[in-house]
Amino acid sequence: MIAHKGRVGVLGATSIIGEYLLPILVEEGWDVVAFSRQVRYTKQPLENCPIIWQLLTKSKLSDISNVHQTEKQITYWISLAPIWVLPEYFAMLLDYGAKHVVAISSTSRFTKSVSSDPAEMELAECLAENEERLIAWTKKEKLTYIVLRPTLVYGLGRDKNVSVIAAFIRRFSFFSVFGAARGLRQPVHAQDVASGFVAALGARAAINRCYNISGGEVVTYREMVCRIFSALGRKPRFVEFPLWFFRVAIVILRIFPPFHNWSAAMAERMNQDIIFDHEDASRDLGFAPRPFRLSIEDIPK
Repeated sequence: MIAHKGRVGVLGATSIIGEYLLPILVEEGWDVVAFSRQVRYTKQPLENCPIIWQLLTKSKLSDISNVHQTEKQITYWISLAPIWVLPEYFAMLLDYGAKHVVAISSTSRFTKSVSSDPAEMELAECLAENEERLIAWTKKEKLTYIVLRPTLVYGLGRDKNVSVIAAFIRRFSFFSVFGAARGLRQPVHAQDVASGFVAALGARAAINRCYNISGGEVVTYREMVCRIFSALGRKPRFVEFPLWFFRVAIVILRIFPPFHNWSAAMAERMNQDIIFDHEDASRDLGFAPRPFRLSIEDIPK
């Protein structure tokens, strides 16, 4: 029988990482209180579901009348919400009696800090500033923290990386690249990231530290796209375009929902190495990510 480990609150519970995280927490012996802004989760919980769903509201407790009085204390927290959103809920976490917070950030704080796209540079700055804001808050309130920074996350056909490339291939039957597209990548599966978060709840060696979380295999950008072609049952077909063409084409592509966030800077990075050592996470969290292998569930329907 699995020993009871305590109660954990999860922000961003309906994200792709959250979808993997919740069942792992239950299997590991945690009582889970999942917070969502979506009423359909909080008003219609699954029958016999061991997870308590709560409606998330900014900077204050939601109606928790369906939670027994002794269950209102939540000392462990996992935040899968964007790290710049987390400060909105600092007061709520304190009201629940938070003691330890594991928050998601991104390696984009490093890779996009030198981007040619001002919006990407702003994102990198925002990530860095809010990591520091979390650290300062936990120090002030005498809490502990761990920050995990995933690289290129994929899974469930809902991510903004592999799934968007797959959507492009499905729509146009080819993929456009800038130059040789030999920049190195380490795609990390959302389930592996979720396991890292679970480990961080009880990893004393990781207290008050930040970790880069990368995939178990290094591949070139071109090879990554080739594997997406294969997962779709299609032969890889690449068309090389000059950078000026990307700048024009992306203006048009942004009309389509899957490509709203695309920029010419993404094309530039196709030939840049974006890899991060996860040795520290392996040592302190037992992090052991899988190679980049796509299953049917990883590709959008």
